[in-house]
Amino acid sequence: MIKNQGISLDDLIVQGSGNIVSNMGGEKVMLSVQNGKYYNLGEMGGVIWDLMKEPISVTQLVSTLVAEYDVDQATCEGQVISFLETVRRENLIQLGDEVNR
Repeated sequence: MIKNQGISLDDLIVQGSGNIVSNMGGEKVMLSVQNGKYYNLGEMGGVIWDLMKEPISVTQLVSTLVAEYDVDQATCEGQVISFLETVRRENLIQLGDEVNR
């Protein structure tokens, strides 16, 4: 079920199950068995995807990226939340109460 509220920095996120992910030319591509669709996560999307193997807060995710890449906090937050909202609409991640701890 898709919720109408947006993703916040305090939310806990994790990869959804049932996805087959592979590296192709430095980018991550994914097949969602549930959706029957292919997705190109790109290079940074692939990094974010890898960081979500275990439940992680959006704040922790952003902090990790800011420490490793030349990006300011505000830009990183905006781009990460945009990416997460996109993959959430496709039911590729679990968020908040959906995360099985």
